[in-house]
Amino acid sequence: MFELKKSGDKFHFVLKAGNGQVILSSQMYASKSGAMNGIESVKTNCGNDDCWERKTAKNGKFHFNLKSTNGQIIGSSQMYAGESGMENGIDSVRNNAPGADVKEVE
Repeated sequence: MFELKKSGDKFHFVLKAGNGQVILSSQMYASKSGAMNGIESVKTNCGNDDCWERKTAKNGKFHFNLKSTNGQIIGSSQMYAGESGMENGIDSVRNNAPGADVKEVE
């Protein structure tokens, strides 16, 4: 499930797994339509291996970014203690995003 939220005059979204855990968070968008386009971009690009950027933080934890084909970051993950957790997060986005509904929340 994608949750679309308004913060002040900007919009952002999160993708939640079936258990309610946030698996991907977006940047801030100036408009609701921009955020909706971001959600569509997640759905379109999550199956493309070239769009995943795997990273290791200075503290040794792992995280990822999903990028569009033009290289812009669409969404980012939380920090994971291990590399396998990060890979499971990527798999979860791949499995959940394509058919996920969008819910607007306060």
